Amino acid sequence: MSTLAPSSAPPQASPFRLVGTLMGIAVFSGLLLALTYEFTKPIIAANEREALETAVFRVLPGAESQTSYLLTADGLEEVPPDRAGEANVFAGIDADGDRVGFALTGEARGYADVIRVLYGYNAETERIVGMTVLSSNETPGLGDKILWDEQFLLNFTDLVAELNEEGNALAHEIVTVKHGKKEHPWQIDGISGATVSSQAVGKALRVSTNEHLPRLRAALQSEGLE
Repeated sequence: MSTLAPSSAPPQASPFRLVGTLMGIAVFSGLLLALTYEFTKPIIAANEREALETAVFRVLPGAESQTSYLLTADGLEEVPPDRAGEANVFAGIDADGDRVGFALTGEARGYADVIRVLYGYNAETERIVGMTVLSSNETPGLGDKILWDEQFLLNFTDLVAELNEEGNALAHEIVTVKHGKKEHPWQIDGISGATVSSQAVGKALRVSTNEHLPRLRAALQSEGLE
């Protein structure tokens, strides 16, 4: 009676070969991600600029065209189209060529992530005349009310943002109060059930106005535009 020879065990892969294979996959994946990012980066930037330009018209009633500026401590510098990504202030121009106001950005941490807003500012009346949310990941049905709640958005059609006598800060800082507790024209009537999100909008405006509006007034005065 014949006996079967024991089968030989399959050859074991070298651990160095496995490590090398994994490293190769990781390098290839990283390279692919980098190439994808570089390819889509200008497309994403262009889409963001287009969305921002569209938002300018929403927050500045009467504006039909706009001019982009870079606002610094040294003043206002007009930004040409090839440097549009550098702009942080946008002047709205009406059909007669007159300036109707400026649009500026602000941001603050909300419940889920950073909330970024754009608001319209009339330098003559020292009022915020419009606001729209540029980006937000707040909870649907609750925190995202800052995007569409009509009563909340009415806060920003005539919100006082007056500078003090020295012109170096707001005379009254913008702040969000509990729903139904608004007493002053520089206060924002918050949203019930979306306290954190509506407070974040108030903080975004408070920080941005204190930083940018004094510089904007100084720039307009120095250029004889105010």
